[in-house]
Amino acid sequence: MNSHSSPILLEHNDAISCIRFNRPHVLNAIDSAMAAEFLEACRAIANKQKTRVLLIKGEGRCFMAGLDSQQLIDSPDSFEASVLAPMNEAMQLIGDLEVPVIASVQGPIAGAGLSIALACDLIVAAHNSHFNFAYLPTGSTSCQLGSSWHLPRLVGLHAALEIALLGGSFNAQQALNMGLINRLVPFQQLECESHCLAERLSKSVYPSYGQLKKLLRKSFGRSLEQQLDEEKKTLSACLANPEFRDTIITYLKKGLGATSNSTR
Repeated sequence: MNSHSSPILLEHNDAISCIRFNRPHVLNAIDSAMAAEFLEACRAIANKQKTRVLLIKGEGRCFMAGLDSQQLIDSPDSFEASVLAPMNEAMQLIGDLEVPVIASVQGPIAGAGLSIALACDLIVAAHNSHFNFAYLPTGSTSCQLGSSWHLPRLVGLHAALEIALLGGSFNAQQALNMGLINRLVPFQQLECESHCLAERLSKSVYPSYGQLKKLLRKSFGRSLEQQLDEEKKTLSACLANPEFRDTIITYLKKGLGATSNSTR
């Protein structure tokens, strides 16, 4: 998986891990080999305790242009088992990760590529990014890899229906206006901005971000009373973690010291 010819590159840099799609000659389209290695990489991240942040990127001029149409044409009967099944499992693992996941995107992001980006917690996009919900430019658009779940939660039902039913393209500024992406930067700054954000998040106290992710992601469908109860359980779980507790105590002591000095 770490060979430069592999369809997926998995890299670890201290607390930051990175999964990079590596089929730039076909705009990083997902075939069965990439799907299998992507699932393997997601499993590795889920089991790597030192990872505090995951970055997902695409090699070359494109983040990802969707599923591999050639394999769909050549092997339609096996496409579901060899591509969709491992990708769906990988998407579930990404959703369950207790660390922030950042998509760093550029160029065309279509179909499955958009689905993967939407599944991440944060999206940093280059100005040359352009998005398309549709997998194929036909009158029929099918949802892939959880896009029908993520999209209405990000932009609301009516906007999600417009995007899905019309299958239209939209640029990075429109995506920012809709709330689909978090940061918009010049292409030359994409790598730096993504890594700076990852560095900032990597310095957080584990598992506080993981608990926060669970609270926010699972808040839909809960009553306020249920959410308040979950918040209480989350705080108790964080306080039971020695690293979190020690950090909070240190921070509070510093704050009290600063207050005491200011009153002298």
